[in-house]
Amino acid sequence: FFGGLMIYLDRPFAVGDWIRSPDKEIEGTVEHIGWRTTRIRTFDKRPLYVPNSVFTSIAVENPQRMTHRRIFETIGIRYDDIGVMDAITRDVRNMLREHPEIDASQTLMVNFNAFGPSSVDFFVYCFTHTTVWTRFHEIKQEILLEIARIIENHGAEIAFPTRTLHIPEAVQVRPEPDVAGEET
Repeated sequence: FFGGLMIYLDRPFAVGDWIRSPDKEIEGTVEHIGWRTTRIRTFDKRPLYVPNSVFTSIAVENPQRMTHRRIFETIGIRYDDIGVMDAITRDVRNMLREHPEIDASQTLMVNFNAFGPSSVDFFVYCFTHTTVWTRFHEIKQEILLEIARIIENHGAEIAFPTRTLHIPEAVQVRPEPDVAGEET
């Protein structure tokens, strides 16, 4: 009963809200709030009945009430392209500032970040105006493809995991001998 009263008074979520609690693996859309239990529809369409007393002792996130969605991506370019890193990060930053779906009044960062095992990395950190999940992914795709074009326009390439083998000059590679009976 106390849990239901707490939900009624504090209103951490309402019917229709998408909620999640990472510590209890609760995630889905709230369908019904009763005095004893709350019914949540999980994303695989199962009903989940949670005693309201549980909500007095766990953290509950309510993504439904977000004001923005965050894009945070790390992108690596080849070590051979480090000479154009400044230009790439500058152009990506400018593209994000001009993008109509990015809120430039929020934190917006594009910076060289790390020397990775196969790439030199920069990160992109910004916020979209939308909080709608499907629209967010459309915007994110558009931005990532534009970043790829910026990298390409600078004559650089997105890195992929590679391994370089350095062979000392003293080592000689000889062809394998022919197998007996076979002519080359």
